[in-house]
Amino acid sequence: MRRAADWGANRSVGKIIVNYRLTAALAAGAALTLVPVAAQAQRQAPPTPEQRLDRLEKQVQQVQRQVFPKGRPADTAGFLDDPAASQSSVVNLDQRLDALEKQVADLVRQSEENGNRLRNLEGGIGQLKADQDQRISALEQKMSEAATVAPTAGPVETAPVTTPSAKPKTTPSKTPPKKTAESEPVPAGGGPGVETAAATDPGEDAYSEGFRQWQAGQYDQAISSLKGFVAAYPKHRRVSYANNLIGRSLMSKGQTREAANVFLANYRGNPGGERAADSLYYLAQAAMQLGQPAQACKVYAEFDAIYGAKARTDLKKQVSDGKAQAQCN
Repeated sequence: MRRAADWGANRSVGKIIVNYRLTAALAAGAALTLVPVAAQAQRQAPPTPEQRLDRLEKQVQQVQRQVFPKGRPADTAGFLDDPAASQSSVVNLDQRLDALEKQVADLVRQSEENGNRLRNLEGGIGQLKADQDQRISALEQKMSEAATVAPTAGPVETAPVTTPSAKPKTTPSKTPPKKTAESEPVPAGGGPGVETAAATDPGEDAYSEGFRQWQAGQYDQAISSLKGFVAAYPKHRRVSYANNLIGRSLMSKGQTREAANVFLANYRGNPGGERAADSLYYLAQAAMQLGQPAQACKVYAEFDAIYGAKARTDLKKQVSDGKAQAQCN
């Protein structure tokens, strides 16, 4: 009985020992299995920030390709609240920039053209001013020379009595016209108050012959003599007188249009001549005879602009009467 109890006790103890050894073996095996895993975990380092950023950028690019399949969005897309810029909006911006650049180029071109026009205008105005000053200086010089020669050229002129508005003569008048402002000719042999030097001037004698014929109403002979004088002595101071008398002779013969051409040529050919102002007055009178009062008013206006302040008193009176006759404003 006792032996049976001892055997049973030994058997229980044996089981306990076997179980303990099996548990120890399993624990040792598990320990051996966990040791490499822990060592491997210790050998792998955590990802760096750069690696993490690269991984995030790749993920964002994948998302963008899925969200924007038609085109790559702008760099600012997704930041703040700015909308993504599409390809059409970028093209629109390029077109607007091109239009602005073209407008700026047009403005620059127009500015350069306007500057060139202004320079041309300034040059033209300067040239006109220089020409006008030159012409005025020439007229003043001629008038000064004429005023210097006038005291020794002949007697003092008297105011004209006859006017071109009178009815043109068709036949020579038996009564010679009175002496007018065309100046009395110098007698060939001199006279009281006349210098002897003037009597020896062949040009003065030639002009005096034509003047006497005009004064006697011999207009054809006067025209022929005065034209011969002008051809022979083109630089003589009496040329302005002679041409004016030729025009008046033609008016007296009724050839008003031819007379107007002579008056105009005498004025334009020598505006500083001593009878240029008279020719301008008679040109207006010829226009009146031709039935052109408006043209006569234009001639009177030019007379005032050129000779108004310098004209003789008697000539100013004739011009004033002519304006009233033409009803100039």
